[in-house]
Amino acid sequence: MNPASRRSGYVAIVGRPNAGKSTLLNALIGQKISITSRRPQTTRQNIAGILTRLDAQLVFLDTPGFQTQYRTGLTKAMDRGFKQALSEAHIVLWMIDVTANEQADDELFARFQGIAPVVIAINKIDRVPNKNKILEHIQSLDTAYHPKAIVPISATNKLQLDTLIEALLPLLPQQEFLYAEDDITTASMRGLAAEMIREKLFRLLGQELPYSTAVEIESFEEKPLLTRIRAVILVDKAGQKAIVIGKGGEKLKEIGSAARKDIEKLTGSKVFLELWVKVKQSWADDRKMLDRLGLS
Repeated sequence: MNPASRRSGYVAIVGRPNAGKSTLLNALIGQKISITSRRPQTTRQNIAGILTRLDAQLVFLDTPGFQTQYRTGLTKAMDRGFKQALSEAHIVLWMIDVTANEQADDELFARFQGIAPVVIAINKIDRVPNKNKILEHIQSLDTAYHPKAIVPISATNKLQLDTLIEALLPLLPQQEFLYAEDDITTASMRGLAAEMIREKLFRLLGQELPYSTAVEIESFEEKPLLTRIRAVILVDKAGQKAIVIGKGGEKLKEIGSAARKDIEKLTGSKVFLELWVKVKQSWADDRKMLDRLGLS
């Protein structure tokens, strides 16, 4: 392949909470680098996944789900991350959950209109028995927003992902690759480990508690056969600390065990994971703490 004919660029994945952005990123890259859960607002910062082919390199930016409901220091930082991804994007990949019956989303569209070419991915088509409804959705979105392409997909079942990539490729600028051909993400192993722990908080704790938690990696020592990690789970209140630890420490052990298995898949080695829980009131509004967590 002549390097002069290669294409590469950034694709910002945007959409409402629970549209399936992180699931799509993981499916495209072929490895779990962005955490997922059934709850909205799981993603707090931009995660880059790199897909390299002979002819092109697509750098997908998984962004926090667009929302305006909560205005803490954390959500403001998430909004800044959203804007940063848009400022870097050569393409905006707008994900829409077909099961949510979103017919129009002018508020979100206004955030990226005119910034870059737009491709719409209508997700979760496997959950819609009546395919005529999908066609009606496509026609409605095409009339309202005139995107470069609309591709119905299922991120979970990896349906039509090749078609989606083919729709994106012609919109990338002709330029040399932005990253090494064997790179799959720009995130550090340390940062990915924190995210894997945080995912388990969303999956194993109550409905609201995970939103009041954060994970800080205090030490990360990676050796060929063993990776040692010491991590702190931050909570707002003492009562939350008791819930995260659980009776006899059982809940914290469950969180640690589940997270350790995912981190071992990432590192390719055995992992010794030590978890602690600390109370840090109003951490989501503490700029210094957000800096330490890499969220500001």
